[in-house]
Amino acid sequence: MCGITGVFAFNEIGRFNLPNISIATETLEHRGPDFQKVFVGDFVAIGHRRLSIIDLNPNANQPMSAHDGRYQLVFNGEIYNYKSLRQDLISKGVEFETESDTEVLLQLLIHEGKDALNQLHGFFAFAFYDQQKEEMLVARDRYGIKPFYYFEDEDRFIFGSEVKAILKFGIDRNIDTNSLYTYLQLNYLPAPMSMVKGVKKLMPGQYALIKKKSVEINSYYELKTTFENPFEGSYQEAQYQLKAQMEKAVERRLVADVPLGTFLSGGVDSSIISAIASNKVAGLHTFSIGYKGHSFFDETEYANAVAQHIGSKHQVFSLSSDDLYGYLPKMLKSFSEPFADSSALPVYALSQLTKENLTVALSGDGADELFAGYNKHAALYKLWHPGAKEKLVSALSPLWNILPKSRNNPVGNLVRQLKKFADASKLDIQSQYWILASLQSVRKTTDLLSNSVLEDIDFEAFDLLKDNLLSTLTSKSINQSLQLDQELVLQGDMLQKVDLMSMQHALEVRVPFLDHELVAFANSLPETFKTNGKRKKMILQDTFRDILPEKIYNRPKHGFEVPLLDWLRKDLKSEINEKWLSKELIESQEVFDWDGIQALKKKLFSSNPEDSHAHVWALIVFQEWWDGYMN
Repeated sequence: MCGITGVFAFNEIGRFNLPNISIATETLEHRGPDFQKVFVGDFVAIGHRRLSIIDLNPNANQPMSAHDGRYQLVFNGEIYNYKSLRQDLISKGVEFETESDTEVLLQLLIHEGKDALNQLHGFFAFAFYDQQKEEMLVARDRYGIKPFYYFEDEDRFIFGSEVKAILKFGIDRNIDTNSLYTYLQLNYLPAPMSMVKGVKKLMPGQYALIKKKSVEINSYYELKTTFENPFEGSYQEAQYQLKAQMEKAVERRLVADVPLGTFLSGGVDSSIISAIASNKVAGLHTFSIGYKGHSFFDETEYANAVAQHIGSKHQVFSLSSDDLYGYLPKMLKSFSEPFADSSALPVYALSQLTKENLTVALSGDGADELFAGYNKHAALYKLWHPGAKEKLVSALSPLWNILPKSRNNPVGNLVRQLKKFADASKLDIQSQYWILASLQSVRKTTDLLSNSVLEDIDFEAFDLLKDNLLSTLTSKSINQSLQLDQELVLQGDMLQKVDLMSMQHALEVRVPFLDHELVAFANSLPETFKTNGKRKKMILQDTFRDILPEKIYNRPKHGFEVPLLDWLRKDLKSEINEKWLSKELIESQEVFDWDGIQALKKKLFSSNPEDSHAHVWALIVFQEWWDGYMN
């Protein structure tokens, strides 16, 4: 787990960027506090910040070279099957100087090039340079667990684990208005988008070959293929195979030369990971966040029950609203591009506190997108199979419009969900998915943007991108919606959140549910094994019911939320009015429309705030990013 950056110069002008490699690498210190090193060649410079996990010996530092410096590698991630790959290479006469997975990856790329990618179990982003051929191969893992940003023009190809590293090479700092338009709807930016014009994300499962003046991008893995060979066995046979796949996935991720534990929220997903790991790691350490005074969000009761059941050494970080609020300033400064999922804050706090005890943690991320665990999936099922209750909810749309709505209490949250369901019932299937996946409508988004930004947005390009994405959804299929989730929500929101927040504290988080063999199996299962509109993640819950306490089943799913509405209406009110959304700043920026901002603030401080706090939060995150990187 590390930070990588570099530049490939296409000409003499591009070579002027090479000396910037050291300062660009330094921006990634939080990702790898253990060591920094750079390599500078005639037309290529690459840098690496190391977080030591496997083979702590300095010989495993990067950039790692081979064959008298002909080959250079910078690598972020972990290769879980590196030991078996190492033995295969040894049988072919390859000699190793370290016990690291980095050297295994280096030698595998030397001998097999891009064909090595399909042999890797793990998560990664890397750049592999051949000085003799003057070619560079870069790649990103199958699901985008590790980030890879890049910028390309006629003079150079620049890459980095974060946008902040790329900015150190002196590129123009302009907002990508289409990305801003997308961000305000989703609260995050899916690949290939970034907020800086010209900077893109390499898509999950892609690699690029850079040579001379060309950048050729291709895919080595396509998610859609995992849905093409449906499982034909019984529910019981599927449970048996799922248990075996989960066991292997967790076991693969227990390889480390540093202390390791798990996140344990008390939900089914993290509980399964923790229970399996506890059978393989003596005295497993588990960690969770608790909320003092906010019972609606607090799940420590369930986490404690699981920890007692599996016998783990459990630690709860019980935080008051003030405690959690104290993490806010540093977290806001940590984003090198806007990211407005407010659940990032507890992940930030949990990562910082967990890092005080260990260096690697396993998490339950990915299960909802594989097995239909969100309220959205239940809603889609009911929209596509409506009964009397669903038809009544749709018919009562005028009532939901006038009743108070809020995420911060059970009644208000229910009304909010009913309104969204009623609105979605009037739409086609692709629009139904989009309205349930997004936090803000197109109309409300455009109301917030200035005329100059609206004139710059290429709405046709946005609609084409959206249509291409939603083209996956051709019928009323939960499995098709899960494919969309894995392509959009998982890599754009969930995985980005965990990477950003954990790596701020040099904590490596591993995600067993995204073992690619497990993903292929889960995606092959019939959707009837996953949800029936009433139950979510059916097969996952049923398969592991015998190793988990009954208490964690059949309870509301809250997610990792924070008391954001209270903060914005009280603690942060003066900063909203006098700093982030002040008339002076809004008018000087020429990014947002003052009338639209005023209307949103009025909604936030009204008796019926609805989702206004989420939209204001997205603006606050943007303004903090703007101040740090664009102002």
